[in-house]
Amino acid sequence: MGTALPAAMARSPLLRSLPLALAAGLAAGILAAPIGSAPATAASALLESVKQNPELAKNLCRQFKALNAEGKSATSKESIARVAQSQGLSPMDAEVLTTYVIGLHCPDVR
Repeated sequence: MGTALPAAMARSPLLRSLPLALAAGLAAGILAAPIGSAPATAASALLESVKQNPELAKNLCRQFKALNAEGKSATSKESIARVAQSQGLSPMDAEVLTTYVIGLHCPDVR
């Protein structure tokens, strides 16, 4: 069985305009969403997780201070990758989490 439309359906003005209508609807949906809403929501959830779990923040602060004692930055790519892996986060989310933890719980960490 082929994938072509039957001749009568292919001549239908409605079906011929369907791809355009779908594309327009998709574009309208994308454009209607607030710019940056998904990343802002993710960042907000990460901040909330730090607020709700101070033990996680304290543990991360200890790890960051240990890195600093070795002369390494808590915000280095290696440190961010370690946080991402240990917390099951993307590198970007791990960077946000690290920034929040340092800012809220261990501002002396570098």
